[in-house]
Amino acid sequence: MRMNPSGIIALILILTTLLSGCVFNPELLPERDDANVTALTSVEIREYQGERLSSITDFRENSLEGPQYINQSAYLLEINGLVSHPLLLPYEKVIREYPPFQKKVTLFCVEGWEVTILWEGVRVKDLLNEAGVNPAAHTVIFYAADGYSTSLPLDYIEDRDILLAYSMNGVTLPAERGFPFQLVAEDRWGYKWIKWVTRIEVSDDPSYRGYWEKRGFSQSGER
Repeated sequence: MRMNPSGIIALILILTTLLSGCVFNPELLPERDDANVTALTSVEIREYQGERLSSITDFRENSLEGPQYINQSAYLLEINGLVSHPLLLPYEKVIREYPPFQKKVTLFCVEGWEVTILWEGVRVKDLLNEAGVNPAAHTVIFYAADGYSTSLPLDYIEDRDILLAYSMNGVTLPAERGFPFQLVAEDRWGYKWIKWVTRIEVSDDPSYRGYWEKRGFSQSGER
């Protein structure tokens, strides 16, 4: 069967949406209650250094299995792989014992929407420095509580002071936005902004492909 040019374009758009790192598939999601997020709009910061910020309600729910509700007291951030000293860090240790950093960064989704948020968190490189990165390493792999994963170059993580965020617009990340930690992958598409981070692996394997990368998306995620 032959397809005219307009039909081909339509098919490409459909496939792009279905395969996007920000894909929305209601069949994958449990029934949700956004009251937890909406309640934070009364206390979130909406302006920073004279510039307007997006609201935490402006995101779309595009995760694999819906929000992950993680027990803070039981949570441990694991850092392993090519490191001298593998770490298991409680949530409170991360937010209290590592220097906090703030950045106003825009998340761009391949679907076409975007949000500009004031993020606060710890630099990933500070965590890796404590673990002691092997000189042979050049890739950092991030794993989430819902089975999602993605990777980024170590040089990018270090040179750009990439954050593992625990706060957005002045409020602690709600579960719906990635609590306890979301990666703030500046200048990378939204599928690199992994939420509910549970493990960081330092690797020498540049061929590692995360969830969407295995499905044909760019390994670099560059915009």
